Amino acid sequence: MNANKKLQSEVLKLLQKHVSKKQAEELLEKPPEEIGADLALPCFAFAKKYRKNPAEIAKDIASKLNPSGLIREVRPVGPYVNFYADSEKIASMVLKDVLKERNAYGKSKTGKGKRLMVEYVQTNPYKAFHIGHVRNIALGESLCRVLESTGNKIIRANYQGDIGPHVAKALWGLINIYNSKPPKDVDKGLWIGEVYRESNEKASLNQKVAEEIDEINKKLYDGDKKLLPLWKKGKKWSLDYFDKIYKDFGANFDRLYMESEVEKPGRKIVKELHKKGIAEMSEGAMIVDLKKYNLPVFLVLRRDGIALYSTKDLALAEMQEKEYHPDKIIHVVGSEQKLHFQQLIKTIGIYNKKLADKEYHLSYELVILPSGKMKSREGKVILYGDLKRKMYALALKATKEKNPSLPVAQHKKIAEQVALGAIKYNMIMQSPEKVIVFDWNQALDFQGNSAPYVQYTHARACSILKKAKVKTIKDFDPSLLVDKKEIKLIKTISEFPQVVENAAKDYRPHYIASYVHNLASIFNEFYQTLPVLKADKNTAAARLALVKATQITLKNALQLLGIEAPEKM
Repeated sequence: MNANKKLQSEVLKLLQKHVSKKQAEELLEKPPEEIGADLALPCFAFAKKYRKNPAEIAKDIASKLNPSGLIREVRPVGPYVNFYADSEKIASMVLKDVLKERNAYGKSKTGKGKRLMVEYVQTNPYKAFHIGHVRNIALGESLCRVLESTGNKIIRANYQGDIGPHVAKALWGLINIYNSKPPKDVDKGLWIGEVYRESNEKASLNQKVAEEIDEINKKLYDGDKKLLPLWKKGKKWSLDYFDKIYKDFGANFDRLYMESEVEKPGRKIVKELHKKGIAEMSEGAMIVDLKKYNLPVFLVLRRDGIALYSTKDLALAEMQEKEYHPDKIIHVVGSEQKLHFQQLIKTIGIYNKKLADKEYHLSYELVILPSGKMKSREGKVILYGDLKRKMYALALKATKEKNPSLPVAQHKKIAEQVALGAIKYNMIMQSPEKVIVFDWNQALDFQGNSAPYVQYTHARACSILKKAKVKTIKDFDPSLLVDKKEIKLIKTISEFPQVVENAAKDYRPHYIASYVHNLASIFNEFYQTLPVLKADKNTAAARLALVKATQITLKNALQLLGIEAPEKM
């Protein structure tokens, strides 16, 4: 049991004769930092029962409590009973836990026995990987890591559209513009996305082209054998291109689902729904009327019999359940699909409530540039490759300026770590419900709320430990860590396991980002104020233990965000 949980457990035990455990668990809170207490029990809820004002109740309860163990003092403050921890005992417990657990610090078994499928990225073959996909993969992979760290068994899934109008457009361009052959010396996966863009422009200007594309789309759904070889080739180019990007994010998928797999099963499900009276014919198309659930009509099959996203998603849900039997299926998909998922899950619930209860849409907002548009000067969506190259160039320049004596190869390695870290952190740091305004300079600000700031702090901690020339930290006296900045740093380190549990429970990796930035800031306050290596021998040993515990916690937190922690910068 970590220090924070042990403290809470002791407070609950102390209160058990005066407040029910359930009520105490619900009411106990962490007071604002300026209060100085570690936990507080608000007494407003007891006023009606005891017919006293909350301040009197707080005094009565506090007077009956005898602090012990990790609890140093109990004090009534207005309508609150405040609990103050024994900082020496907390320091001893926290530092020993972190130094012993090392890479495992922050992990728990709260999710043990649960199987969760996280479906994320959803990049479509024949399209480019752009900045919007970056938020999805960064968020999805971090969520997987957070859930794994709390003991959940995670199935990483990716659902990709390998059929549909966008594929037909790309194939039309391949055939009619490029004679089915890519130019020499191009990344075929990136190039095929450009072919799609060209064809899309031509279709918008030429009705004949649009009709030809529609014909290709129908042939694809009918399994036209002449189109099959080119379709397979183009898909492979895209998937190979995506695989390179997945490596940058440490995403290793257990299952790649394709729309072509679920198209026919989806149509079969719609027919079954029609037989059962759940789906009905409307103007030749198949719909599910969801008006009684305060949702619009759900179109599940086109009038020409061609499957829609909804058709395929109905089959996907059943396929995922049948193959993996997960306890939850988390779809990391943009907020523009919010209504679609509401309709989808409600429809599934009509005929399979158990499956519907497993479905969860983790919605996230757009990524825009400070100008308000996610466009480059050429009018195209910003591609991941362009984003990475620009971030790498800026990171390399900053790295050379900060540490010019490092070898060229090391500069490049650090620049890669910093660039990717900056991208990932910027995509995760805010709540998924918020639009991200991606600012190049802010993302690489070594002094601001950014990955480079946290990475640099980690490297600073590593540098202190290296200069100390101490391989293992065993003998230290935590009672020497009495400065307010030391106590604050220890308390912040102690919060990490609970932050991870909360992030897993709420599916919110940004809790980790907020935490690790705060930890880095508090460590820098400590480092800039209190000497470590120049302190007396015993104080230095205690502070080195604190530095090591911080370094471990920073590294573990960054790992949950999918970000590397350089030892030099």
